[in-house]
Amino acid sequence: MATVEVKNIEGQTVREMQLADEVFAVKPNQSLLWEAVKAYLAGQRRGTHSTKSRGEVSGGGKKPWKQKGTGRARVGSTRSSLWRHGSIAHGPKPRDYAYKLPEKMVRGALRSALAAKYQENKLTVVDQFDLKEPKTKTFADVLQKLGIGKKVLVVSDQANRNLEFSSRNLEGCELVRHHQVHPYHVVSHDRLLISEGALTRLQEALR
Repeated sequence: MATVEVKNIEGQTVREMQLADEVFAVKPNQSLLWEAVKAYLAGQRRGTHSTKSRGEVSGGGKKPWKQKGTGRARVGSTRSSLWRHGSIAHGPKPRDYAYKLPEKMVRGALRSALAAKYQENKLTVVDQFDLKEPKTKTFADVLQKLGIGKKVLVVSDQANRNLEFSSRNLEGCELVRHHQVHPYHVVSHDRLLISEGALTRLQEALR
């Protein structure tokens, strides 16, 4: 069974934690990760783009010239999509791009993402985020002691006001709770910093 060191916020190893082989010993499925990331990003799209159809564009109403006898092409309105200041043919309209992946696929992708971080030695576990004050510099020092850069995903198993306020001003640092972790969060950050409690709950949920 795989193990990982559990450290405190001073960067000192306090114990070892056993990891579930069903989660961390699997071979990362890149195609499954791609599907999960694609679905997540599709759900983030605002979809507010809009163009005016022939019935919405202003002007027009009068036929520019008579139907026959001029030698020119037949035209019914100056607001045709072929004319300047006319409508847009088949243009985009507001829509929802989100779609839902099967739950088994999302769970499998999350297992792959976590396994990849562990196998690349980019997973750091701390016993708890015991910050005395909500201060950005304090948390930046914690990351430095743990040997972690700023592009890091921080996962906590409980609400922590000091951690939230301390991490939110660090560029590239994102904080989520254990039940909110998505494969996109994991793969879009270079390092994963997770509390022991959050890792335990994630293992139980993904087995």
